[in-house]
Amino acid sequence: MKRFIDQELKRWKESSRRKPLILRGARQVGKTYSVREFGKDCFDNIALVDLERNRGWHRIFDGDLNARRICADLEILLNQKILFGKTLLFIDEIQACPRAITALRYFYEELPDLHVVAAGSLLELAMKDISFPVGRVQFSNLYPLCFAEYLQATGKDEAAAIILGHPVKVSETAHAFLIEELRRYFFIGGMPESVRAFAETGSMRDAFEVQAEICETYRLDFAKYSPRADKHCLNAVLTTITQNVGQQIKYSRLGDGYSNPTLKRAFELLCLANIIRKIPSVDLSGLPLGATASEKIFKALLVDIGLMRHLTGMPVDVEYGKADLLSIYSGAMAEQFVGQEMVLSQKGDIYYWSRHAKSSSAEVDYVVVIDGKIYPIEVKSGAAGRLKSLHLFLETYKNSPKGIVFSIRPYAELPEKNIMFVPLYFALSATGGGRYNFITH
Repeated sequence: MKRFIDQELKRWKESSRRKPLILRGARQVGKTYSVREFGKDCFDNIALVDLERNRGWHRIFDGDLNARRICADLEILLNQKILFGKTLLFIDEIQACPRAITALRYFYEELPDLHVVAAGSLLELAMKDISFPVGRVQFSNLYPLCFAEYLQATGKDEAAAIILGHPVKVSETAHAFLIEELRRYFFIGGMPESVRAFAETGSMRDAFEVQAEICETYRLDFAKYSPRADKHCLNAVLTTITQNVGQQIKYSRLGDGYSNPTLKRAFELLCLANIIRKIPSVDLSGLPLGATASEKIFKALLVDIGLMRHLTGMPVDVEYGKADLLSIYSGAMAEQFVGQEMVLSQKGDIYYWSRHAKSSSAEVDYVVVIDGKIYPIEVKSGAAGRLKSLHLFLETYKNSPKGIVFSIRPYAELPEKNIMFVPLYFALSATGGGRYNFITH
């Protein structure tokens, strides 16, 4: 599978300011696969150090963390030479050995010409308990396949090229095709193994089986969060978040029988594991948006729309047959999709706007920063006249150029209302992801 991360890894390799790279992301989003493919394409060989499978190797990182000594020991264990410029040293599942994370600073200071990539799940949990090499490493994030990557992976390169371009009105035939492909993506999702299962067999049921396996893996991982959180509480919070995508979250409603601090801790741990993502409300007093992010008023997304489908237990035969994608699971699937695409286009920083006044309240699904300007975003199937919160936003914040409404309607601009309607399939490019493209080989 071609991934956008491929380009990022190649830029990192050629950078004169290169540091050891930590690739972060939820379990099973394709971190190991992407790094190994990168190693095959761009280096003579890969020195793969899997610290979860080979726990006896953790002793290499005991005592002093001299980078040359560590490399010499790895050469013995791997029975191969590690050569500057020719070998990619790939430390996989690095969270299993926190001392290895600390060691990355010494690779930067003592062996700057060696290409070192580390990857792992639950990294943020491991990093909370160590002396982290701040300023000595770089980070990159990998997410599930976005819709464009899914199209490319299923052999629809031309369709992927369309949605990565600037949003425009496409032909009726192309529009209908992209809507139907997006319907499939809503249910298959972007987890690589799920996409591969569908691509190889054409069976959505095969993809659903993979989703069930991944969700079970996540739940089995909950034992690794101990003693920070109870696994039953984690499961309750995950289930509640999944059923309330698009809704404001209150810790007290995330699970019965648990205190607010316990529920908050479980929520934060699931965020650290990249299984869910917190979407704070902002008041838009200035940039960056994160400076005004509320700690108490927020929504949440799941890591992947396909896993959301599985965890909600929605009746596929009923929901898949709905004509309007925005009516599937009462609109929550569409809001999850747009948010998931924005995680990529906005590099992980996504927010929404909420105003609670005595007389009335208003809420805009998302706000996005493009070229230094703030745009309100609604995921709605209604006409322009029914977008009360969006109109209020534009009246309140005169510096906002226009509002963006994602729906299944063809592309259209309404300059008199300062709104443009954009088909859902353009969510990535319309929110700042136009820089993404695939490298052809």
